[in-house]
Amino acid sequence: MDQSLNNALGNLTSVSVLVFILGFIAARFKSDIRIPDPVYQIISVYLLFGIGLKGGVSLRHSTLDGIAKPVIATLILGCLIPALAFFALRFVKSLNEIDRGAIAAHYGSTSLVTFTAALVFLDNAKIEYEGFATALLTIMEIPGIIIGIFLATRHLNRQVSWSISLKEIVLGKTIILLVGGLVVGAISGDAGYARVEPFFVNLLPGILALFLMHLGYLAGLRIHVIKETGVGLFAFALLFPFVSGTLGVVGGYLAGLSVGGATVLGVLAASASYIAAPAAVGIALPEANPSLSITTSLGITFPLNLTIGIPTFYTLAHLLIS
Repeated sequence: MDQSLNNALGNLTSVSVLVFILGFIAARFKSDIRIPDPVYQIISVYLLFGIGLKGGVSLRHSTLDGIAKPVIATLILGCLIPALAFFALRFVKSLNEIDRGAIAAHYGSTSLVTFTAALVFLDNAKIEYEGFATALLTIMEIPGIIIGIFLATRHLNRQVSWSISLKEIVLGKTIILLVGGLVVGAISGDAGYARVEPFFVNLLPGILALFLMHLGYLAGLRIHVIKETGVGLFAFALLFPFVSGTLGVVGGYLAGLSVGGATVLGVLAASASYIAAPAAVGIALPEANPSLSITTSLGITFPLNLTIGIPTFYTLAHLLIS
């Protein structure tokens, strides 16, 4: 327990958390420190491909028996979480079914930046985790969006353009770069990865810090929208991640993952997408209010997971598995 407490306190004073707060404060004081869009796109590609590449190298050393149960657990969570979110949002009376489905799709999907911050947290604490964690991120990314869209449109008279929506999900930048990185890493192996490791590993914490500062700035800009969403949606964005994250940790425990691996699965389950999901949901659910989904996922749930969620899910995994 002392170790878990020390890790939690260390996370609150980590560079990742502090630069996010810096970006948030800067936005409130109207100081424009946001990253220019071309640089933002470059960092996004760097994080997506770099995480996929590292996962692909580790995936090469994994066995089918070792990965089968975690994959099944991830698929179950990817289907269960958006359905639970959609049901829970029924208690937010101000939301219609379209917006409930859109928000459920965002919470059923995953956040690459939260995932990356969790890996940095585990690496700094010298806690090992399964190398195929990136594969679990990729697997959980897709079903949550699809189920959220389905729940939102099941009673509509119009036809949803599933072919266009699925194309946006599967062929979008997030999946292509993650899967591409996994394939390249699995083929190149340790020898190939060693040549680019200084770029994709040693520079990762610093580049992630810049990205988090930018996200903190965006969250600070959107904070006024939270006041307009009402208490119910605010409470959902605060409480639901702990429910879904606990399910993720328990799922990791049942699937035989290590403490670090169960922590990662818990963080994935608790996170909400604000990169991949908005594009797909925007095509399938043009009637939905995008500011509701983005504000709750980025403005409330993301900083919650970054500061409290990651160490909480590690502590839970430590209690269950150690």
